[in-house]
Parts: sequence; structure tokens; C-alpha cells
Amino acid sequence: MSGDQESKKEKTKHQTSLGAFKSLLPYLSRYRWRYFWGLLCLITVDAAQIIIPQFIRRAIDLISGGDFRWKEILFICLAMVGAMALIALGRFFWRYFIHGSSRRIETELRERLFDHLLGLSWDFYQKNKIGDLMARSINDLNAVRLSIGMGLVALVDFVVMASAILTVMFVQDPRSALLAVIPLPLVTVLILVFGSAVGRRFRRAQEAYSRMSDTVQETFAGIRVIKSFVKEDWFFKKFADTNDDYRNVNMELTRLFGIFFPFVSFLSGLTILIMMFIGGVRVVEGYMSPGSLVALFRYLQMLIWPLMGAGFMVNMIQRGAVSLSRVNEVLEAKPSIVSPGDGGTAPAAEKVAALPAVEIRGLDFSYTGEAAALSDINLRIRRGEWLGIMGRTGSGKSTLIKTLPRLVDPPAGTVLVFGQDVRDWDLKTLRGLFAVAPQDSYLFSDSIKNNISYGLEAPAEGAVKKAAELSALERDLTAFTGGWETLIGERGLTLSGGQKQRVAISRALILESEFLILDDSLSAVDAETERRILGELLRERKEKTTIIISHRVSTLRHAASILVLDQGRIAEYGSPRELLARQGFYARMAALQQLDEREGAAPKTAGEGGGG
Repeated sequence: MSGDQESKKEKTKHQTSLGAFKSLLPYLSRYRWRYFWGLLCLITVDAAQIIIPQFIRRAIDLISGGDFRWKEILFICLAMVGAMALIALGRFFWRYFIHGSSRRIETELRERLFDHLLGLSWDFYQKNKIGDLMARSINDLNAVRLSIGMGLVALVDFVVMASAILTVMFVQDPRSALLAVIPLPLVTVLILVFGSAVGRRFRRAQEAYSRMSDTVQETFAGIRVIKSFVKEDWFFKKFADTNDDYRNVNMELTRLFGIFFPFVSFLSGLTILIMMFIGGVRVVEGYMSPGSLVALFRYLQMLIWPLMGAGFMVNMIQRGAVSLSRVNEVLEAKPSIVSPGDGGTAPAAEKVAALPAVEIRGLDFSYTGEAAALSDINLRIRRGEWLGIMGRTGSGKSTLIKTLPRLVDPPAGTVLVFGQDVRDWDLKTLRGLFAVAPQDSYLFSDSIKNNISYGLEAPAEGAVKKAAELSALERDLTAFTGGWETLIGERGLTLSGGQKQRVAISRALILESEFLILDDSLSAVDAETERRILGELLRERKEKTTIIISHRVSTLRHAASILVLDQGRIAEYGSPRELLARQGFYARMAALQQLDEREGAAPKTAGEGGGG
């Protein structure tokens, strides 16, 4: 066997190990008293169930003897009613304590998982699909809950009830009991084989469910593109394939259950058949009373549940172990970008004014396993300065911007904000300095007002309106039936591209942050609206730093300096006038865009000259 195969086998063995349950010890310890009372109630129920056949034995022996008093029979009946009432009460409380605790643990685990996912860096989401993470957060945690709830109940029933029943049977009639339980070792072997097979197949089932979830999430997230390209049939087939795969894996599990449970029922029935023959002979010979035979029959019937429950127990515990290992894989993932050990500090306020807002020194950066995204970047931005960034697609513009709030981790000493390395800042403090309107204007399925103000816990009165005015969004409110409270579709599906961008810009502006970054966030806005927005920003952000990424020369005309990137390197840097004089990329783009504007105006002029 090759080293890779051994490693893969060892990994699979680790993932399906019951040792995964060690991670639940803190939760089980927290709810230990609930579990204690639940298990005590469960054992009480088992004990009461085991007593009932003895009442039946006593009643039958009295009746079959012919010499009895009705008071004795009535007393036995009342005792049975009391035992049944105890069983009913005990079942309520063990469900309350055990199932209630498992539900609480599931809730805490889900909250912990969600909080952990929020703290992971962006690169984690580059490697893991959303559908898979949702499957782990829902389906896998549900399996964990069953394993520490009903799985634990089945385990206790198997150990306590089966042991007690066998003990009572051997005490009552050892010879009959010994012969009757001959088939039971086969059940033990079957349980061990069954448990191993279930673990392997359930992991495949969970992975198939994750793939199916990925397909569904990807399909509905891109539904507009799918409909635009008329690819519904292709995505339906893709979903059908993953759905069939999920069905096939689950059918393997179903076939296992189809073999296991009928076989256990057969072996249990075989024990009853043996008892019927052996016990009948012993009753005829006078070695056993009729009541004892009926009690033994009852015990053998009761023994079926612990044996069947053992199958459920193995199934649920194996599923729980597999699912918990999948959840732990996420919980054990560490964010690649964290605050420094001491929490990080911000420079003193009196020093900020004298320091450059941003300074970049010899920055080289590449994503893992890829070519350099940025090479030898040197840049200084003064506080209150407007910087424009331009370049071809893939030239490194967005990557450069991500290094500032440390969305990607630059090398130490290469990126400084107010004179301090970004790696020495507390992450929340650093990112609180930046308001970003990204290329992808992601909006939440909520009202326009809440989408604008979600970055603030309690926005000041009029802040939303002011931010909307700055982004020229307020003029569109008359088109929305609910005004500020208009609910937009998921990802802003009910808004136009320009409206989505302006909501995103408003969301950034309302923060009034030290740095405003517009990452090509005016691309879907018409020229007139763009001029209005930029004019408002010039007036409002005289003392604060603004960085605008755009392919439009008109968008960058107010910038004090323009940085042109090409293949991750600085190709040009200077004022708009200086770059025009150099006749480089910026000048060529300006000439092309002026030509486009003149050609776009020509049809209008011709139309105005005709009789129309």
C-alpha cells in the first residue's frame, strides 16, 4: 500500500472514530445533572417494566392453582397499574431531561459553529463551499443531537434492560434460559458488523448531501444568469445527478437496515420458539409453573427492544461520530488573519495628523500556490487625499485594497496605516477605519433603510437620509412602493445595477469612516449621477481619505494622484495632468473614452437635426 493510501485510510479512520465525542465533554459536563436525572428516570422505567412480568407470573400461578382470593388478584392488578403509572411518569421525565439536554447542546453547538464561521478569514470560504457548510450546520448537528439523545437511551436500555432481563431469566429457570439465549451471540456479531458498515456509508451519505446542497445553493444564487442563458435543463440534470447519488448512498444504508432488523426479529422469534418447546416440556414435567413460563415469554418479548435498540444505538452513535468529526473539522479550522497577541494598539490621536494615512513599502504579495499578485509596490497617501487606481482586469487593484484593512495578510512592515504596521493593529479597530463599497454590491433581503444602516447599531436620525442624498439614491425613493421600508429581494434582485451600487455606497458613507474605498462601485451609474455623487463626496470628505478604483477616466478626474497597475506592478503614478502628458495607459484610456463619448453623441445630434 502506498504512503498516500495509508494516509487516506488513517484519515478516514480518525474521522469515523468515536473519539470525536471527546469534544462534547464540556457540554455533557455542563448538563451532567440533567443527564443524571434523565438516566435515573430511564433506569426506573426499565426496572418497572421488568417487575410487571413477575406480577403476571404471580397472578397466573394463583389462578391456575384454583385456590386464591380475589383480594390477592386485585392487589396484583393495582400494583401493575402503579408500575404502569411510574413507567408513564418516568418516560416523560427522561425525555424531558435527556432530549431537552441534547437539544440545548445542539443549539449551543450551532451557535458556536456560526460564531466560529464568522471569525474565519476569507480564504477559508475560498476552499469550502457554502452548501457543505450549511449541511454541517444543520444535517450533521441533527445527527449529533440524536446520538447524545436517543442513542444514549438505546445504549442504556441495551445494557441495563438486557442485563436485567437475562439475570432474572437465569435466576428463575437457568436451564430454559440457557437454551433460549443460544441465538443471541449471533446478534452481538451482527451488531458489530452493522456498526462498522453504517459508519462508512453514513459519511458518504453526508458528503453526498453536501454536494446536493452545494448544487441547490449555487443554482438559486445564480438563477438570473441561468435563466439568461436558458440553462435550466442543464442545472436540473446536475441536481438530478447529485440527488440520485444521495438516494443511492442512502439506499445502501436502507439495505443494511433491511437485513439487520428482520434478522434480529428472526433470532428473537427463534428464542421464543425454543422457550416454547423447552418451557412447555418443563411445565408438563412439573419443573416450572405456568406463570413462570408466561413470565419468561414476556421477558423474551421485552428483550427484542434492547436488541433492536442496539442496532439503533450503533446506527445513531456511528452517525453522530461521523457528523461530529465533520463539524469538528470546521471548529478546528483557524483564521489565517488574527489580531496580534496583545490585542494591538492604535497610534495616539495627536500623532495621526502628522503621519501619512497609508504608506506601502516594497509590497510583494501572492495568493497561495499562485503567481505574484503584487510586486514591489511603493506608495504614500496623505490624510484627506483622493487616490485613483486604474489598471487592466487582474492587474492587482482589488488585492492592493484588501491589504489595507488586512482582508489579506501582507508581509510584515510593508503596509502601514497612520505609521503603524497593519499587522500590529487590532483587527476590529483597523477595519473600523475603512468603509468599503465593493465591486459586488451584496445586499441583504431586508428593507432599503436597514441595508443602508446595518453597519450602525443605532443610526442617528436623518443619517440614512443624508447617506442616500450623498449617493443620489433619494431621488429613486418615489419609485419604491414602501419608501425606505421597501423590501428588496435576496441579493437586491428587485433593484437595478445602479440602484444596488448606490445602496452599497450609502451603506459605506453612513459610517463616516476615516477611509472610503469605492472599488469600481460607480460602474453601473450614469455619467450625470456619477458627477453628482463625486461632487457631494468632494464637499463632505475634505478631511478624510478616499480611494477610488475605476476604469473610467471621468470617475478619477478629481483624484489628486492616480496609480496605474499592470500585472501587479506600478506602471504609472502621478496627477491626472502628468499622466496625460506621459501618453501611457491612462492617456490611451482617456482618448478612447473621449472618442466613445463623441461617437455616442453623434446619433443624438443627427436625430435633433431631422424632422423626427
